[in-house]
Formats: sequence, C-alpha cells, structure tokens
Amino acid sequence: MHTNRISLARKILLSLIAALGLSLLSGCDTVVLTNLTAPSLPENPSQIYTFTLRVTPKSTSVNASSIAPKIIIDGQSFAMKTSGLGGGIYEFEYQLPNGRDEVAYYYLVPFRIETQNGSSDSEVYTEIVHAKIVRRYVLSLEVNRGPIGARISVLGRGFSPQDTIFFDNLPARTTYESPNALSFYVPSIEANKNYRIMLGSAAGNSPVGTFRVDPSSLNVTPTALTLRSGERQTLTFNVPVSAPPGGLLIDVTTDVPESVIMPEIIVPQGQTSVTISVEGGKPGNGSLFLKGYGAGEVSIPVSIGAK
Repeated sequence: MHTNRISLARKILLSLIAALGLSLLSGCDTVVLTNLTAPSLPENPSQIYTFTLRVTPKSTSVNASSIAPKIIIDGQSFAMKTSGLGGGIYEFEYQLPNGRDEVAYYYLVPFRIETQNGSSDSEVYTEIVHAKIVRRYVLSLEVNRGPIGARISVLGRGFSPQDTIFFDNLPARTTYESPNALSFYVPSIEANKNYRIMLGSAAGNSPVGTFRVDPSSLNVTPTALTLRSGERQTLTFNVPVSAPPGGLLIDVTTDVPESVIMPEIIVPQGQTSVTISVEGGKPGNGSLFLKGYGAGEVSIPVSIGAK
C-alpha cells in the first residue's frame, strides 16, 4: 500500500507538471510575435525611433479585442498603438536620451483565451533585443556606372574628412563635401567590369554598392613633348563625350617626376577638352602615362634637355 501511495502521488505530480507546461506553452502556440524593427536604427535629429511589432493569433480561441501589446524599454513598460500599416501591426515611438548609442527592449502581449470550458488570461513575450543607433551610414551612390575620371557623389550621414572610397581594395581619390556627402573620382582601372565600392575609415569598412567602369577613349596633342628645363609647352586632352557634373579627372603619372612640372588635369563639366601647360624640370627622358584608356594605356614620350 505504501508503494502504491507513492506511485499515485507521483502520477498526480507528473500530471500537474504536464498541465502546467501545456499552459505555459499555450500562449506561444496561440499567438506569434514578429519583431519588425531593424537591428540598426539610423540616427535622426529628433532622437525619436519607431518600434514595430506584428501579432498573429494562431487560434480562434483568442479574443482579438483582448490583445494589448506592450513594449518594455530600459525596464519601463509602454502600451503600443495600432499601426496604419495593417491589421495585427502595432507601433510605439520612443525618444532616446541624448548620448545613447544602444537601446534594449522586448515585447509583452497579454490576451484572453475563450473556450467552451471558460476563459483564461495568457501572455507571450519576446527575448530581449539590443538595437544600435547608427550615426554613420551610406544611403546611396549618385550613379552606379561611369568612365574613368568621372566624379561621383555618395550620400549618407556621419562622414568625416578621413573617409576614403575603395574600388575593391584600391583607394580612389575622395573629397569630403560635408557630414552628409562625399565625392570620389573613378580611378584608372580596367574598364567593362563591376567593382565593389566600400567606404573605409578608422571606424571600419562600410559597403556602399556596386559600380561599373565604362570604357572611354582619349586623344592627346601633341603626341610627344620635347623641351628644355624652364621651357613651357601646351598639352591638350580630348575626350569623346562631355565631362559629367563635377568635371572629368585625367590621372597622369610619369616615370620622370623631377623632369615634368604640370598641374592637375580636369576637363570642365560639359566640355570635351582641356589644355594645360607643361614645364620642363631637371633634364631627363621618360613618358607620361594615362591608364584605362583605349587599349589600356596611353603613353606620351617626354624629353627634357638642359638649358
């Protein structure tokens, strides 16, 4: 008899535990919560951020009018309001204190279950979520293709003068315009290819998008330079189409940098040519090189003699 009593008590206890487990799980099985808030929230001047939740009843026993979603932010509970986005979606706007770069929250949704056996209160909740406030982000490239030398704008937030745009792993000449805008010149690289654009800084790398480098041709007049130290000679660069907004940078390199003195070469916006003055430096022989044009490179022989 003693053994039978223990067995009976054990059976009762196990039954109670099973029933309790079912009651705890019933909320999760009956109502599903879907967090529609992004894990990273772009900073805005108002410091007000919208949290969005979808509540989906999975049983007809759930009294829809009893669903009352709440959001718990930093330990405080706030009632959520029905969103205009559609049924079952709820929102809450929260103003984050200044200086915060992260917010912790979770959702709690109480509701009532009604069956033939009566009604009971239940609730479901999510895990704690940590959302980061992003003070630096890229919105878009001005365009996603262009020729070598084209000046391209990047729009976003949180830019600094130390930022650099990369084509794959190759840095491009980058100009800081404002905290919300950068620009860069398409470097002299192989055309007819797509390149992955990254924004690099001390804070790390951020993806910007994909950029396609289109082919272009270039004519230079004269095709060779011969002058003495201190002498000057004009050099004209012609491109087939008008330069885009911001101008077209023609990146020239040389193997005799001490022999050639020349300014930066930018074809003005809307123009198809630019003329510069080249001055002879120390005596020497070499070439000017323009990569990425025509068959891949344009070479201009240079000969600098003594005075």
